[in-house]
Amino acid sequence: MASSSSRHNWNFDVFLSFRGADTRKNFTDHLYFALRDAGINTFKDDNELRRGEDLTSELLQAIQGSRISVVVFSRTYAASRWCLEELVKIMECRRTVRQLVLPIFYDVDASDVRHQTGSFAEAFAKHEKRYLSDIDKVLKWRKALIEAANLSGWDLRNTADGHEAKFIRKIVAEISRELNSTYLFVALYPVGLDSRVQDVTSLLCVGGDDVRMVGIWGMSGMGKTTIAKAIYNKFYHSFEGKSFLANVGVTSEQPDGLVRVQNQLLSDILKASKVRVCNGDEGITVIQERLCGRRVLVIIDGVDQLEQLNALARSRNWFGSGSRIIITTRDEHLLKGIGVDGVYTAKEMNVSESLELFSWHAFRNSYPTENFMGLSRSVVAYSGGLPIALEVLGSFLFSRSMLEWESALEKLKRIPHDQIQKKLRISFDALGDNTVKDIFLDISCFFIGMDKENVVQILDGCGLFAKIGISVLIQRCLLTVGQRNKLSMHDLLRDMGREIVREKCPNEPGRWSRLWLHEEASNILRKHEGTEAVEGLTLKSPRLSRVNFSTKAFVMMQRLRLLQLDHAQLTGDYEYLSKELRWLSWHGLPLKFMPKTFYLGHLVAMDLRYSSLRQVWKDPKVLEKLKILNLGHSHYLTKTPEFSSLPNLEKLILKDCTSLYEVHQSIGDLNNLVLANLKDCKSLRSLPRSFYKLKYLQTLILSGCSRFDALADDLGSMESLTTFLADNTAIRQVPVSIVHLRNLKHLSLCGCKVSTSKSLPSLFWSWISPGRSPKSVNLLPASLQGLNSLKTLSLRYCNLSDDAIPKDLGSLSSLQTLELDGNSFSNLPSTLGGLLKLQSLSLNYCTNLQSLPNLPTSLKQIYAMNCTAMESMPNLSKISNMEALHLTNCHKLVEIPGLDKLLKSFRVIHLEGCNNVTSTFKESLLQEWAMSGFGGIFGMFLPGNDIPDWFTFKDEGSSICFEVPSITDKNLEGLAICVVYSSCIDQIVSQELTSITVINYTKNIIQTSRPATIDVVISDEDHLWQGNVSKRKFNLEEGDQVELIADFGSGIDVKKIGVSPLYDGKIIHFDSTPNEEDSIVADDDHHENAFYDHVGIKPKRGFQDDTAESSQGGWFDEDRQPKRLKCEHDAEMRTDDE
Repeated sequence: MASSSSRHNWNFDVFLSFRGADTRKNFTDHLYFALRDAGINTFKDDNELRRGEDLTSELLQAIQGSRISVVVFSRTYAASRWCLEELVKIMECRRTVRQLVLPIFYDVDASDVRHQTGSFAEAFAKHEKRYLSDIDKVLKWRKALIEAANLSGWDLRNTADGHEAKFIRKIVAEISRELNSTYLFVALYPVGLDSRVQDVTSLLCVGGDDVRMVGIWGMSGMGKTTIAKAIYNKFYHSFEGKSFLANVGVTSEQPDGLVRVQNQLLSDILKASKVRVCNGDEGITVIQERLCGRRVLVIIDGVDQLEQLNALARSRNWFGSGSRIIITTRDEHLLKGIGVDGVYTAKEMNVSESLELFSWHAFRNSYPTENFMGLSRSVVAYSGGLPIALEVLGSFLFSRSMLEWESALEKLKRIPHDQIQKKLRISFDALGDNTVKDIFLDISCFFIGMDKENVVQILDGCGLFAKIGISVLIQRCLLTVGQRNKLSMHDLLRDMGREIVREKCPNEPGRWSRLWLHEEASNILRKHEGTEAVEGLTLKSPRLSRVNFSTKAFVMMQRLRLLQLDHAQLTGDYEYLSKELRWLSWHGLPLKFMPKTFYLGHLVAMDLRYSSLRQVWKDPKVLEKLKILNLGHSHYLTKTPEFSSLPNLEKLILKDCTSLYEVHQSIGDLNNLVLANLKDCKSLRSLPRSFYKLKYLQTLILSGCSRFDALADDLGSMESLTTFLADNTAIRQVPVSIVHLRNLKHLSLCGCKVSTSKSLPSLFWSWISPGRSPKSVNLLPASLQGLNSLKTLSLRYCNLSDDAIPKDLGSLSSLQTLELDGNSFSNLPSTLGGLLKLQSLSLNYCTNLQSLPNLPTSLKQIYAMNCTAMESMPNLSKISNMEALHLTNCHKLVEIPGLDKLLKSFRVIHLEGCNNVTSTFKESLLQEWAMSGFGGIFGMFLPGNDIPDWFTFKDEGSSICFEVPSITDKNLEGLAICVVYSSCIDQIVSQELTSITVINYTKNIIQTSRPATIDVVISDEDHLWQGNVSKRKFNLEEGDQVELIADFGSGIDVKKIGVSPLYDGKIIHFDSTPNEEDSIVADDDHHENAFYDHVGIKPKRGFQDDTAESSQGGWFDEDRQPKRLKCEHDAEMRTDDE
């Protein structure tokens, strides 16, 4: 791979375009010799007698090979069709190879050129007569003149008082400066750079008249500066002035550093002007006065303080119309402070990009040698997609033995590479505030993966002001908050923080402020080597190998704030433990009750999951600061503690305390309690009446409390309750007062089954009281009026009949998700259509359901799989935002009215097993889906065993080779794909990732796209999948030779595949007969096979007919071996929400 500086290999410095009759023997000749005398390699066409309509190949090559084109507009320039053709080519090169175009207006007004007036009007009147049948040519000439006249250039009459000699000297000086403006070196191996540059480019909107500021934000070593350099090289020719201000934060720390940066900005843009400022305030004034009329590109790199931005680009008014300012920083807060128009977050490299970049540095090749593949993948995994780490480690491991690699990897597990540590530590040192640094070190050593709010409470208890501190760390790219509010950070940042702790006393772990390594922590406790320096210690022992230590091991650790002792046992007096503890995590605590001498007065969070506690304390302990108490999975615990001694408790977790049968009535005194999790407390039958007095409780979880059968009527008084989950309990009726819960957003009662009329109690009643029937009991109140905040209602498998669903269901004005799976009703109330915010409706396995009423137009997803009695669907044509429709195994369904009107919004449609749908309906649906272009790889699944006739390319098996056709005046949008698949196993749902891989032999790249997990119903019957891939996603162009591979995972047999190009939303059929001359030329058999092994793809043999393979040779013949390819995987993985 060639290094990237974005530099073109030019043949000439300057190409002169001129009208010979006007200026050949005077101005242009003088300009040519002045340029040549200045050492500028200039092309001037001396052919005075041109013939024919087209430009010669020599002239075309000269234009394309010139870095700058100087266009001399004179009075009769437009009269020459050769001049106009030259100009069209020049403007094309400006767009394609970023050629700089400089217009000179010699004895002619720029407005005449721009508007084709004056002498230009006369010339075009003649052209339009001559090219009456080819008017498009004339229009191209006009467009080129308009574009060129709008560029910044020189007008003889307004420059140098009209003196040609002075005028020429000025032009030569300007061109010399432009030629001295070198491209910036970007990267030795620019892997993955193009897509990132494209993302930033979309934010810049270059060409608009507004002044835009765009930020590039990310952690150290993520490639922010590399992206900014590539953007600078790509666009600087489009601006009147440009400046790349590198390492602004570092330079500004030096004496008068910020003033030096201001002077560089002025010097870069004003060029010849000798402007120097002496202080920052003067610099601000000069910048806004001198640059406000210039269209400039300014890169401000490595900013770490707001004052730097205020001194260089405080306001958009400082720069001329159309200017673009790009700021790279590790601190998102700075970008918000300056009010940027958009922020690009620098992305980690994906696995294939990482492997390629690492390989270039470690092997000087795009992929590893076979013996080092496993080790290379280990390094890539360790690097976590961080470019600086991949480069440093690749260079370090280059040309080393396998034993050296293995040794280096072992060392990296404990000690980061010094160059990576130095680079990443810059972000830590820039924090300044010691409390924020302590927060970072605590999190990196102990709290990764923990709930953010819990960590905030613990660290606040340590006096660290965690809310603002964590916010700063997030803005500085040192911390992220992931799904379910969990704290996370890049593994290398974690290691950087731990190394900062270790390096102070590398050989004395007992003097580290934090101990996180199992071996070090175990040794220190065993040898009693802990000191006052220790503030945090974690020891996570395996559950089945309990370790034993003496409490005296803690006697010197009196500043210990954070202690985790999972599955460990302490013997001795607990008074030796620190009295400064704020967090105690002791999973598998072996004690029956907490020791009396164990001081916990400062404790904020106590996590005693999987303990052997029978009761928490023999005598109540007053823990005024305790906010979080987790006793989950303590299977011997029968009663809760007395809560009056825990007055500030906010979160109580008793999950899976299977022996717990009593909650102390003092729980009603916990005025700060917001969470009570009693999930799977299988012995619990009820809650004390005082519980319902908890005015501030927000979340109550009773799911899995299989004996819990009664909710008090006071439920409605819990006015702050937002989430109530009671799945699989014995609750048979919810109190009417539930409608008073005005803030309730999530209600789930799945599996709370209501008895049917044929149940034993009902039969017994009819036997003892003939002629009388028991009063029917419904799970929900007859009316739901009042639950105006409810967003999610889950009533799956509750045995609900038609009468059990409230008729005023439509009164739930905020409802977004309704789950009614597995119930026995045959119809739903018509008020369902009144749920104006409903987005997801789930009715799977409602086997009695025959039809649906009119549905809300807000719906995005309908799940009605295995509704085997479903005969009809309402008209869907007005549901314009529908994304997913799952109707698998709705055997009686014939058609879906209005579906063909909605396909542009859909991502996936499942109709497997809907064998009654008509062939006409299927054919129409497939064709409309393909032309919608929006379904993407998620696609549509329905019965069928053949590829429709309108597909251009067809083949047996899971892959197909073809050339992307080209059509004049049509825009390629993507490819429609159709696959026939089946399995010998019936009715099993695959959790494999459906994927489409495109091998582009023209561009030498492989790209794989995987959607989130799709449930593909495996059946012994043939089914069709159809989806689209976009031109942009797979970098497709007309004429590309490609192979497309469909993979539905293990257990699924892909039998046939079809592909058809999409042009402007239409399918155009082509003759797909292969041409023998289209076969692929290839080389290097051994390395190619190794490549395919490591990407896990087995290619087809070629583009030729199968019958021709034996005579003409497959790809792996000696004379026909495939080119090495670059692999780019685009995985869109969905995170498990477990």
